[in-house]
Amino acid sequence: MGLRELKKQQMRDRIGETAWRLFAERGFDRVTVVEVAREAQVSEATVFNYFPAKEDLFYSRFEAYGDRLVKAVRTRPADEPALAAFRRTLLEPAGLLARVEDGDAEAFARLRTVNRTIAESPALQLREQRAVADCVDALAAVLAAESDTPADDIAARVAADALFGVHRALIAHVRQHVLSDDSDGEPSRLATDVHRLAERGFALLEGGLRAYGAKGRDGAPTVA
Repeated sequence: MGLRELKKQQMRDRIGETAWRLFAERGFDRVTVVEVAREAQVSEATVFNYFPAKEDLFYSRFEAYGDRLVKAVRTRPADEPALAAFRRTLLEPAGLLARVEDGDAEAFARLRTVNRTIAESPALQLREQRAVADCVDALAAVLAAESDTPADDIAARVAADALFGVHRALIAHVRQHVLSDDSDGEPSRLATDVHRLAERGFALLEGGLRAYGAKGRDGAPTVA
C-alpha cells in the first residue's frame, strides 16, 4: 500500500471509529453525520467522500463479510459443491465471535453493543435486510451463470436464499443471545452454539426438505 492509500485508509478508519463510538454511546438514530464530522475533526463533505450514506458508517465492515461468502462460492474449486464452500467460509473463525470464543470479554461487550444498536434502529434493520438481499442476488447470479441458466432462474434463487437463510438464522440467534438478560453466563460457549446450529441448518439443506415437518408415528413433526 502506497503512502497516499495508507493515509486514505487511516482517515477512513478514524472516521469509522469515531462514528462507532458515538453510536455506541447514544444510539445510531440520535447521532448526526455533522456530529461525527465534528468529533473526527473533518468536514461533513469528507465523511460523505468515504461513506456515501450514514448507514455506511455502521455497516461497511459487515457488508464486506457477505461479499466474502459470495466470493467463496464463486472462486471455489471445480469439484466443491456451492453449499460446501459457503459452509466452510461461514464456519471459519473470524471477527468478534472468534474473539468471544477465546474468552475476550471486550469483544463480547462490543458484540452486544453492535446488536443493541441495530435492534434499537429501524434504519439499521432496514439496511441489514437490504444488504442481505443484495448478497442473495449476487449469489443467485453466480449460481445461475455456473449452470448456464437465466439470471432469474428459480433454482439458483432458491439455493441462494436457502444458503443465506442459514446465515440470517445465525445472526438472529446471536442477537437474541447477547441481548438476553442471562447472556453473561459463559459467553465463550456462544461460538460453539453457533457452530452447532449452523451444522444443523446445513444438514437440513443437504438432506432436502422432502421429509422435514412430516409427522412421525408419535404425531410430532420430524426435524433434522
